[in-house]
Amino acid sequence: MFWYTVRVMGEKDKVLPENVKRMFEDTGISFRGKFSSICIYCRGGRNLCGKRVCPITLKAMALLKISKPIVSQNIYGSSPPSVFVGRYGYPKVFVGPMVPPFSGNTVVMDLPEAWIGTSVEKIVEYRYSLLRGKSLASIEDAWKGGRLIESLHELAMSERPVDAEVEFEKAPSGNIFLDDNSQPFGPGAPIRKLKLYSLPSTNRKIEKLYYDTDLLSYKAVWELYSSGVEVSRIQRAFSVGMFGLKRNRKLVPTRWSITAVDSIISGQLIEKIKQYDTVDKYMLYSYRYMDNIFAALLFPQKWSFEWMEAWFPGTFWNPNSLQVDVGGDSEGYRGRTTYPSIGGCYYASRLATVEFLDRIRRQATALVLREIHPQFPLPLGVWFVRECVRRMFNQKPQTFEDMYEALDGLSKTLTVPLKKWILKSDILKECIFQKKITEF
Repeated sequence: MFWYTVRVMGEKDKVLPENVKRMFEDTGISFRGKFSSICIYCRGGRNLCGKRVCPITLKAMALLKISKPIVSQNIYGSSPPSVFVGRYGYPKVFVGPMVPPFSGNTVVMDLPEAWIGTSVEKIVEYRYSLLRGKSLASIEDAWKGGRLIESLHELAMSERPVDAEVEFEKAPSGNIFLDDNSQPFGPGAPIRKLKLYSLPSTNRKIEKLYYDTDLLSYKAVWELYSSGVEVSRIQRAFSVGMFGLKRNRKLVPTRWSITAVDSIISGQLIEKIKQYDTVDKYMLYSYRYMDNIFAALLFPQKWSFEWMEAWFPGTFWNPNSLQVDVGGDSEGYRGRTTYPSIGGCYYASRLATVEFLDRIRRQATALVLREIHPQFPLPLGVWFVRECVRRMFNQKPQTFEDMYEALDGLSKTLTVPLKKWILKSDILKECIFQKKITEF
């Protein structure tokens, strides 16, 4: 039996949509959980929530595809390569490989840099296809070693998919959460044994820094990024504790490692761009993708940064309100010392922004905004923000000589009234209402 729990967070009562239930009648897959009242009348086919696709059906179909190849507790497949480190119970956490139940060129399944332009259905399928083996470990095991940890290090260093066999203690299971942390993840189970069948094709740059036990971890991250290694590969190796002074190496939960690497790289780039002149005009960029609107306004001023999000009613971060909810965080020229309340998307967007400024060899005050409309089916992870902002800065900008003309252009790009952004924005308040000494 392949168990999978379905829950809609914050909702009460009601039942599994009949069309979803019917799909699984003959598969041996059981669902447990409750749904919102609107699901009773929609049943996955009438789009009453306003979304382009039903999130429950979307995840259920991905689960149905992955359940068919699973016929035993032994799984053989090609890891993209991929590893996972959990965060619950820290400093003792669950770690293990992520392996699909099939072989081949699976590298794209854990390479977010290649996902823009891919349908949300395919992305969810990628994530659910990766079965997670879980073994409890201390974060100190990153340097103490052990057979499983060493195998995970080999996986993280590999450039190509690695054929692997995973023996689980029981059938994999998991949860379909439709809430603010609902990033797609495949089912998992305690792992009894991991065997790598193909000798990994090692990334020589990662391997070199893995064996350098006298180099600080942030320097290793920066060196890899500067040499062209993808951010997602750096995050994977960072997560399994492959960098830093030998006895300081620790396992880092995957969610934390993603934000840590975004923060380290963007912090280094910020110090670099501060040596450049400011942009000489107001530059407005925009990008629309998957029912999201991204916009950035660069001011011809010294470096500061603000990331803001507007969640429409009916989205996962704003399910019950009748109003658009706007929030964000900012930093000045000297940076910030606290973790942003808006979460990891702050550092993902900051990285994409300073990458662009470094590319044009300029600094600026950067206001970066995102509108999330109700049709956006489900959260996909902070990679989505990083890659969309990267894509946005590849578009041709509108340029303005006057700030108020630039703000008018920004208001026409967005659907949320500019006044609502101004009320929550540190940068807009300062630029509009704060007089500068040069004006006297």
